[in-house]
Amino acid sequence: MDERTFAGLVADALDSLPEEFLERMENVEVTIEEWPSRDDLEEAGLSPRDKSSLLGLYRGVPLTHRDTFYSALPDRITIYQKPIERLAGQDEDEIREQVRHTVIHEIAHYYGISDERLDELGYD
Repeated sequence: MDERTFAGLVADALDSLPEEFLERMENVEVTIEEWPSRDDLEEAGLSPRDKSSLLGLYRGVPLTHRDTFYSALPDRITIYQKPIERLAGQDEDEIREQVRHTVIHEIAHYYGISDERLDELGYD
């Protein structure tokens, strides 16, 4: 899938979020990379051999950990195209669903929801 089409899927996933979630998201940059870097994998606690398993990464301070004096650079959500395509296969609908799942997962981290809590909610 070309970069432009994939970027459109990420934009669609963001646009599909409920308005109340979008209204509260401030100072968040969403980017797309082909593959995670070695540093990305290390930050996520993964080995360089696991580069196909990292679909997205949230960097920042979750809302639940901020105080009234919080001021910082934009939080950043990175979506990794090639690992998503490898997982979803060639079916564009499967890729679209995996992109949406990954975007929601990373935005949940922005709101302070941990991987463990996402698992409890059945959203792993």
